[in-house]
Amino acid sequence: MSHQSDLIAKDILAYLEQHEHKELLRFITCGSVDDGKSTLIGRLLYDSKMLYEDHIAQLENESKVHGTTGGGFDPALVTDGLRAEREQGITIDVAYRYFSTAKRKFIIADTPGHEQYTRNMATGASTADLAIILIDARHGVLTQTKRHSFIVSLLGIRHVVVTINKMDLVGYDQARFDQICQDYKEFASRLDLPDLHFIPLAALHGENVVDPSTNMPWYRGSTLMNFLETVYIGSDRNLEDFRLPIQYVNRPNLDFRGFCGTIASGIVRQGDEVMVLPSKRTSRIKRIVTHDGDISEAFCPQSITLVLEDEVDCSRGDMIVRPGNVPKVSNDFDATVVWLSDQPMLPGKSYLFKHTTQTVSGQVDSLRYRVDVNTLHRSPAPDLQLNEIGRCSVTLSQPLFFDAYKRNRTTGAFIIIDRLTNATVGAGMITERDSARPRAAWEISETTSESSQGVSDVTSAERTARFGQKPATILFTGLTGTGKSAIAQAVQRRLFDRGRAVMVIDGELMRSGLNKDLGYSVEDRSENLRRSAHVAKVLNDSGLICLAAFLAPSESVRNRVRETVGKDRFFVVHVTADESVRKSRDTKGLLQKADAGILPNFPGVSSLYEEPVSPNLTLDSGALPVEQCVDAVIDLLEKKGFLKA
Repeated sequence: MSHQSDLIAKDILAYLEQHEHKELLRFITCGSVDDGKSTLIGRLLYDSKMLYEDHIAQLENESKVHGTTGGGFDPALVTDGLRAEREQGITIDVAYRYFSTAKRKFIIADTPGHEQYTRNMATGASTADLAIILIDARHGVLTQTKRHSFIVSLLGIRHVVVTINKMDLVGYDQARFDQICQDYKEFASRLDLPDLHFIPLAALHGENVVDPSTNMPWYRGSTLMNFLETVYIGSDRNLEDFRLPIQYVNRPNLDFRGFCGTIASGIVRQGDEVMVLPSKRTSRIKRIVTHDGDISEAFCPQSITLVLEDEVDCSRGDMIVRPGNVPKVSNDFDATVVWLSDQPMLPGKSYLFKHTTQTVSGQVDSLRYRVDVNTLHRSPAPDLQLNEIGRCSVTLSQPLFFDAYKRNRTTGAFIIIDRLTNATVGAGMITERDSARPRAAWEISETTSESSQGVSDVTSAERTARFGQKPATILFTGLTGTGKSAIAQAVQRRLFDRGRAVMVIDGELMRSGLNKDLGYSVEDRSENLRRSAHVAKVLNDSGLICLAAFLAPSESVRNRVRETVGKDRFFVVHVTADESVRKSRDTKGLLQKADAGILPNFPGVSSLYEEPVSPNLTLDSGALPVEQCVDAVIDLLEKKGFLKA
């Protein structure tokens, strides 16, 4: 530990210099209520000799009054400092603790587990490099575990260690540990957690915290302390894109004009050419000034003052960047928002948006969808309530200089402030799909005026009389291997034999021609369905019944198809089948490739498939023969009045 270093006795100045230049790791503990977050931190500090003797004595006395260990030493009291926390035995506020070992300096944020304090957890996670997610071995993966894991993924924390705590209460059972790990991996497969680890603990007794446990010989991995000291975070910082938001213009005398700020990302060197936004004036770095004097090179997250060779107009809220590497500049963008206020977020209401050193007015134009953190399903919503998360479109009164949050956690983040109370009511992360309108093709206003449809000499009534049917689109949606296309083709055969005008379109058909330029990302899947929806609409306008077989994994996109085709003539048939049935039908080996990670963004395996909320029909193709599925679809059309019985 740092205070045990031999340099303290031999050379105190060398020790202080060594201590100053040690790498800093910020991490949080999170998870559900009573999973042992505060106990873990207290034990971590206690076993690593980071508590003073008088503090330990005080904690031992308070443990007899407020402790939850039957009068014994309660490590949770190290961080639960509020009176309400000690009375209730819970964490309410974020508690920060600093400690140091011979290898690293640490700042811990002990975050609350209760759902009503999720906003405090998000605050603690916003600056963390690593997250420790605790799970009670008795209860396994709970709702709040999923909620915190989703927020950790959302906030771009790359390193996650899942600690299965209270192993002593399940008899140090390895099978229980393995089962919880498997359950968590199944949920986390839909999240962005690139560096994931698992450690079994009994935090109250200090087992696998600092010292290895003798009761879990089956675990041969690292202890938690050793992991914290050795996890590599050097590549986490963005050193490519130089961004310096200007916080203050320093003008102490006529001979000095410096622009002060904290480097958000990248590296800058004396003599480099830079550009000031929004004016786009360029100059070169004359001096890089710090509290300790001039330096020749600076990098994030250093606080510096830049002196330029030319007199350039630059003030608070501007940003200094490199001419060949500039952020996006726009007054509108899409963002994921975590709502932190008891008052709901209302689209159209005016708020203040604080981004780096700028504060501008603006509004949330629209709430595109709300995310259910338990299932990760997306659903339409009129507003966001406390602790809810949604995807929003934002428009501001003046442009910001920003990057996507995944690329830059500083220039990609903002907070929302209520104009009347001045309270922080929301936190936002700018998403990859950027900015300037026109946005994604789905978002372009698609009016169906007579001029856009064109004029036809053949009326809808004449088409209905000729074909003996009312036009409709049936979307067959389901995972790969459920038999969507097979059922659609069988329905087409039955209707054609009855003299009906019908046509099948599916993903493979559309990608062979019209959509040949599209891949399989979330955005490309959405665009594939958008174009196909317009084809279906044209077929319906011509009087045909369209049978559309698409995977269509997103509920929000399916709803947009409904709006495009027409709500009164659009039906959803959800086709399901057991996993064994789907794998037996997968002649192309797509599921096997997706399981192996060869096919990324594969719905139902490596990305999310949202089951329809209220389909018109659900067919289990593994239990029902194709002919019976066809009968059900025909019966649906007849009951809705689109076919004569």
